[in-house]
Parts: sequence; C-alpha cells; structure tokens
Amino acid sequence: MAKPKLPVIKATSKFVDIKYDGKFLKKTWIITPEEELDIYRTSAKNVVFYTDIDSISFSVSPGEAYNFIIVLNGKDTARTQIKYETSRLDILKNAWKYDYSDKRFTPIFSYQSKDAPELQKIRKELKLDSIAGKGSELSQIFNLMHWVHSIVRHDGISNSPKSRNSIDLINICKAENRGINCRMMATILNECYLSLGIPSRFVTCLPKESEFEDCHVINMAYSSDLQKWIWIDPTFDAYVMDENGNLLSIEEVREKLIQGKPLILNADANWNKENLQTKENYLETYMAKNLYRLETPVRSEYNAETSSAGKEVEYIQLLPLDGLQQSPQKEEYSNKDTGIKLITYKTNNPQIFWQKQ
Repeated sequence: MAKPKLPVIKATSKFVDIKYDGKFLKKTWIITPEEELDIYRTSAKNVVFYTDIDSISFSVSPGEAYNFIIVLNGKDTARTQIKYETSRLDILKNAWKYDYSDKRFTPIFSYQSKDAPELQKIRKELKLDSIAGKGSELSQIFNLMHWVHSIVRHDGISNSPKSRNSIDLINICKAENRGINCRMMATILNECYLSLGIPSRFVTCLPKESEFEDCHVINMAYSSDLQKWIWIDPTFDAYVMDENGNLLSIEEVREKLIQGKPLILNADANWNKENLQTKENYLETYMAKNLYRLETPVRSEYNAETSSAGKEVEYIQLLPLDGLQQSPQKEEYSNKDTGIKLITYKTNNPQIFWQKQ
C-alpha cells in the first residue's frame, strides 16, 4: 500500500509564528531544510504553525507525533514534526532539591586579573573603555553585552574556531563573514568583562538528558554595586528582572521558574536583531529546558578553552538530587588529537557553584 502523503504548507520567509493553547508566539520557529527532521516538542493540546503565506493546525495527544512538510520559496523542503512531550518547565519543577551539606572537594574559582598582558591587549585593541563608557558599573556591563550581541552574528550550528579568544573570534567572523555559536559569544563577553576587572564566568546551561541536541551558554557577571551575580545573555541580548525591576542572577531565575513567581525579560531581547524574544518562549520553554543542570570553568581567563598540548581545563557541574549521572564525582577526559585534558567535578551544593571565589 502507498504511504499517505504528508500535509504541505508553503512559505517565503524562514520565520514561523506559533500559537499553542491560545498563546501566540511571533517568529519563534525557524524553517531549517538542512535538518533531516525538525521537531517541535510541546505539551500543548492545540498547535498552529503560521508561515507568512500559509498555516497548519493540529490537535496534539500524549504519545503522538504529527508530520508535515514546509516548502520554502518553492524549492527547499523542510520535514517538520510536532511531537508531544512533557513540559520542560514541569521537568524543571521536579529538580528543585539540592544538598547544601555536600562538602565533596571542588577547586576554588579564580578570575584572571585585568592587569594580565593578554587582557590588557584585548582592552586596548577592542577599544573596550570607549565601548563600556564612563557610566556606572551596570551600564558598562550592559554596554558590553549589547556590543558583543551586535558585533558578531549567532549561528548555532557553526563549528567553533581553533583559537577561542575574543580578538581571534571577532576577526574570523569578519574575515569569513560567518557567525559563531552561543559558547563563543559568551567567551568573547567573558574576556571583555575580565579585561575591565569585572568578575565573570560563562555558564553552560544543560537539559536533564545526558544525550541532547541543544544546550545554551550565557554569562554571569558580578555587580559590585549590587553585591550579586546577574544573568547576562549576549546571544539574545537578554537579562531578567523580578516584578519590581530588580536584576536577577541565574540562580534566582531558576528558583523563580520552579516556584512559579513573576519574571520579566527585557523588552528588546532578540535573536540576531531579526525576532524579539518573549518571556514564555525564552524563559518558560527554552531556558526551562536548559536550566536543569549547570556547568562552568573553574578558572575564568583568557583563551580558557583554546586547546594546547598538556593543558588542563577544570569545570564544576551543579546537579539537582534527581539529576542523572551523579557519579563519578570527578571525571577526566583527554583528547589525543589536541593534547588537552578536561576535568569535571560534580556537586549538589549550589552555594559552592555560585560563590564568587
């Protein structure tokens, strides 16, 4: 018997609006013909995809998947699937338990001095004093985030260059007219902050699964004025506040998502200046998936992840108590091609992970 033909919709723009259970998200999906099968995972009961010239709707049931085809500009075919999946926010809400008594050994965090020759070079060559401005510390933090967001384009499927410092990353983007992934954008911003004496780390935000298709990397910058870490995301030019306009840390955003408390995303948060982000899509869907477990380098420094023979890079990973792969507490991996050794320590104690030093 012949297989039933899949539904087909047409588009001339790669951006798709989605309405789920009555909530409308503008330009929240990107048509990607290069993917063998592009899957939209949802816990909604009703989903509608709106291209710029067409639409398709589905009533979604648990355990079911719905396949269709989007034809972009009359020639590129994108196989697309809507698949029911338990809400990522619900999964995150079950990951609230930590162990504050966990005293297993982890290294002490350190931040390279702004007086280091490499950071002085970055500060001078990139003209960071001018970019940061002479305003308050917070204005400098945000000016640098906006600048990184603007000077390089995000491309989530691009390969990371071999040399992973801010000057080389910016130069290769210009020379090859290319983008870089979120990890490299956070790397650039991290070195910029360090060069101005602002303590900073980049944080890999991970889902529950040990095997996954996507994660996200953002920054945590320490505000001496506020005496706290704050959430900084150069990929989406994003920061997060509570209902009173107070800036929040990654730790606080995670807690408030779990507790169902109000969160406010800056109104101009966007992807590549092409589509604005919403709290529902960015925080309650995308970051709820990626805030399950967190990982950060122990030493925040120039060229932190550029490979070289004999180099060791240490990380600390924060796991909730119901997280997968709790052991071994210390893992080592050596790359035979590059000679670099990666060492990861695990902890269930958030106080260790979020300490300044």
